[in-house]
Amino acid sequence: MKTFQDSIIQGIPDILPKKKAFNPKLNHAPKRKDILSEDEKKLAVKNALRYFKKDHHIVLAKEFREELDNYGRIYMYRFIPDYEMYARPIDEYPGKCLQAKAIMHMIQNNLDHRVAQHPHELITYGGNGAVFQNWAQYALTMKYLSLMEEDQTLVMYSGHPLGLFPSHTEAPRVVVTNGMMIPNYSKQDDWEKYNALGVTQYGQMTAGSYMYIGPQGIVHGTTITVLNAGRMIAKHNEGLAGKLFVTSGLGGMSGAQPKAGNITGCITVCAEINPKVVQTRFEQKWVDIVCTDLDELTKTVRKAQKEKSVRSIAYLGNIVDVWEKFNKEGLKVDLGSDQTSLHNPWSGGYYPVGLTYEESNKLMRDDPDKFKQAVKNSLKRQTSAINQQAKNGMYFFDYGNAFLLEASRAGADILNEAGDKFRYPSYVEDIMGPMCFDYGFGPFRWVCTSGNQEDLDKTDRIALEVLKDIQKNSPEEIKEQLLDNIHWIANAKENNLVVGSKARILYADAVGRIRIAEAFNQAIKNNEIKAPVVLGRDHHDVSGTDSPYRETANIYDGSSFTADMAIQNVIGDSFRGATWVSIHNGGGVGWGEVINGGFGMVLDGSDNASKRLKSMLFWDVNNGIARRGWARNQGAIHTAIKAMEMEPKLTVTLPNEVDDRLL
Repeated sequence: MKTFQDSIIQGIPDILPKKKAFNPKLNHAPKRKDILSEDEKKLAVKNALRYFKKDHHIVLAKEFREELDNYGRIYMYRFIPDYEMYARPIDEYPGKCLQAKAIMHMIQNNLDHRVAQHPHELITYGGNGAVFQNWAQYALTMKYLSLMEEDQTLVMYSGHPLGLFPSHTEAPRVVVTNGMMIPNYSKQDDWEKYNALGVTQYGQMTAGSYMYIGPQGIVHGTTITVLNAGRMIAKHNEGLAGKLFVTSGLGGMSGAQPKAGNITGCITVCAEINPKVVQTRFEQKWVDIVCTDLDELTKTVRKAQKEKSVRSIAYLGNIVDVWEKFNKEGLKVDLGSDQTSLHNPWSGGYYPVGLTYEESNKLMRDDPDKFKQAVKNSLKRQTSAINQQAKNGMYFFDYGNAFLLEASRAGADILNEAGDKFRYPSYVEDIMGPMCFDYGFGPFRWVCTSGNQEDLDKTDRIALEVLKDIQKNSPEEIKEQLLDNIHWIANAKENNLVVGSKARILYADAVGRIRIAEAFNQAIKNNEIKAPVVLGRDHHDVSGTDSPYRETANIYDGSSFTADMAIQNVIGDSFRGATWVSIHNGGGVGWGEVINGGFGMVLDGSDNASKRLKSMLFWDVNNGIARRGWARNQGAIHTAIKAMEMEPKLTVTLPNEVDDRLL
């Protein structure tokens, strides 16, 4: 342990470590677009050398230029730590500040090889969702956290630790920004250029805010989504037994889909072109069967439909081939979606039909324009096949990955007859928005920093007791949401959801989040939970994110393209007690398409933590409720009125209804 602690305290080593060999066994990021001029490449190397003493420059300059030429980025592979990367128990981290140790725990979980999509490129999920741009930034950040005192704040500029600044004990310990560009410089190629220069990064959502908890985080949201999609197509309140759900992607986020399909009781077919990813999900038992042949796949699905058995099937190949094969065979699909990383379509987020995985990676590097056209053609074919299934009664929804947006930009037949809207809804429009977000329900997370299963079991029991108690007297509008989450948390351990840190997620409103957090804090105080608990959430929530094609897709007053809510959210969390806060450009639907914010809060059993959690969690939800209510969302108006009845110091501006006949 001392060697590990010494390495953290050291930060960037004074003596150059040996150059690391490229590890072909790991899943690596594809080579990025060659977008810099020769002068800009020199600037990128110069920028990278800023982290190192001058006497190392002659060695590192050549090495960093080679990385830039070979991979399109400077990752500084030489400085990958020699110790194993995982979230250690909090007391194993060096430092003076308990909150800083908790943040180190969370950062290492994001980079755990079992958790991260491209761990050596510091990318947690989504193809480009980075924790840091390079390993020097990681080393320096961990050092600063080990030095941090209770009255300091670490400032993070897109992975770069700007420094430790004096603040005060009630201020956040870390403030994170990622990709905050001048608006006119927020196009896809701008990310490619400025990321290659080493001056910005794409933090995705929970990657760059140190709050990723492995695919469990999205298993829950996907379970809720598929469950409610099933209710929408049910004719006699029947469940999903024997019904077929077809989708794609088995990466850091999308890998949750087959697991969620099993939990909801349907048959899931999920296509993935990367064999390493398929193997990982199979070894984790997140898929039951792997098929490599379309005839074999069709036969397996028909058998499961006939027997009404629960099956999750990974198809190693392209999703377009699956859709077209099922159409040809007359195989009916009940639910359809897609979760390839289409926010990043030209750099490995989507692989076009007709090319192997290796051919695609070569083409995107050697002829990016030709690759781009191949992606567009593939999206046209995929949309055409989906349209054919939809005519036969399939319910298709965009799962927030920019599928509809990129298909429309590719010229696919994705618009309605009037040509003014997509022919398919975003899942937020039909499901998450009106059923969850408008009532304050969103993805509440916690992490047990002890690393002990016993602590996680205790938090599960506490959360279950709180939800059951709330459900007894809950309004009719939220009874189903509560029952779904009671069922979820009761079966969470049995479903074997943990990958990485001892973490859990459920959907709760402001009342539920505050009561669960209070109970955790009291249990820590009573030594029933042996170490601090970190609270957080996905940015994909009621208040944290402004995203017209996802989180705010069911905002219809014209404000869905504004970002006041996300900015106000992170400012408000900062002075109401969050341990760390983050605000990002980009996220699930792409660079320049969304602004999203997150937080982390450390519960240590103190009275101060109790005060902070009540203030911050109440705001963190009700900021979004107030905005959604002002947009005339009836569920949010109802929730805002209830919140004002509960808290006399809350006054929300509510809309007056307008008679459409006047217009």
